[in-house]
Amino acid sequence: MKEGWLKWFRSRRLRLILMSFICTTLVIWAWEKTSGVAPEILMEMLSPKDTNLLGEAPFVEEKGVDLNTSSESSIWGVNSTVSEKNRDLDFDDDSGQSRVSARETAQKEPVTKSKQNSQDCDYRKGKWVLDKKKPLYSGFGCKRWLSPMWACRLTQRLDFAYESLRWQPKSCELPNFEADSFLRKMANKTIAMVGDSLGRQQFQSLMCMITRGEERSDVEDVGWEYGLIIPRGAIRPEGWAYRFPDTNTTVLFYWSASLCELEPLKQQKSKRQTDLAMHLDRPVKFLRQYLHRFDVLILNTGHHWNSGKLQANRWIMYMNGTPIANNSLTEIAYAKNLTVHSVVKWLDSQLPHHPQLKAFFRTLSPRHFFNGEWNTGGTCDNTVPLSGGSRVLQTKSSDPVAESAVRGTRVRLFDITGLSSLRDEGHISRYSIKATPGVQDCLHWCLPGIPDAWNEIFATLI
Repeated sequence: MKEGWLKWFRSRRLRLILMSFICTTLVIWAWEKTSGVAPEILMEMLSPKDTNLLGEAPFVEEKGVDLNTSSESSIWGVNSTVSEKNRDLDFDDDSGQSRVSARETAQKEPVTKSKQNSQDCDYRKGKWVLDKKKPLYSGFGCKRWLSPMWACRLTQRLDFAYESLRWQPKSCELPNFEADSFLRKMANKTIAMVGDSLGRQQFQSLMCMITRGEERSDVEDVGWEYGLIIPRGAIRPEGWAYRFPDTNTTVLFYWSASLCELEPLKQQKSKRQTDLAMHLDRPVKFLRQYLHRFDVLILNTGHHWNSGKLQANRWIMYMNGTPIANNSLTEIAYAKNLTVHSVVKWLDSQLPHHPQLKAFFRTLSPRHFFNGEWNTGGTCDNTVPLSGGSRVLQTKSSDPVAESAVRGTRVRLFDITGLSSLRDEGHISRYSIKATPGVQDCLHWCLPGIPDAWNEIFATLI
């Protein structure tokens, strides 16, 4: 009896030792397998799938999965209970340049080469990644070209994580922007941007990128060549034009929020200000007058097509030379569609006469007003980069009006809507030089910022 009990005890002890040995072996094997995995790959394995923040049109994966399920943890690869302090990027460089903390290096990825030609790349699909080389210029500098109201480094804002992200397309390489190389490529050429204040932001961003934010006394103001002088009674011209003499490269912007011709109407004695006929079927006169001088053209419009802007600007919509009676919101949406198609159609008809011209229509820059509009308490207080996701997988544009307008034409779609929709933390928000309480700007972007990525894509497209 005693001998049987000893055999049972020894057998049980042997089984326990064997099980412990097997478990230990498995743990060591698993550790050896994973210890060589790069942090960014582990982070990728832990991160939830791609999401979006675009309010107007949801991102849809190729397989038809609805990706409109944003999560604050999607870029950080941790659960959503992580504190705000631990999610923020760490910036404390007195020079104004950003320093990325160790906890964020998992999201840093090198630019990888691809077999696909960058000009044929679908740059709309990709993701935002950290880049220590960003920003390309200082927000404290570029004073000649950067408006102070958009230089968030000059405001009360203290977080600048949004400056250190770059856009990486999924299937190709987006080369780093090199100012000297860009100017050589654009030697003896004129780049024209025509559009609203978001177009002006892209223009200022490009000027800062080319000059690296430094003062350049050699850059010539040639606005007078294009009629861009300050009109009597105005505080600024309708646009700006600058020339880099070493390469004879001209970069200009002309303000035309609607892209259609505005014609002063005969002023009535009872009115202090003059109404303007907004000809939906006529492109802005500046385009018709100077198109032959352009080598690259970027058009944009969008955020002035609402009843408030039309009334404030005293625009009265005209078609075929006669006023449109109904100015309801439905008619305004139709008017925008009509104008975009009309301008693109006209531009396409002109391209055979200007074979040197490369023409682009830039899509809508997204707004991020939450809980209201700009005048009803709308806010964009988020400061955490990519809190709603880092990727865009959709194939179609989130600006269907622009996409349909260029279809079948020689005008190329310059689509920045999807990639910009993920960057709600990059807006001016409540920060300003004067710190006006109660009003937030969730339309315009801080510079340096998201428009720099637009220009990096633009430099590749041309």
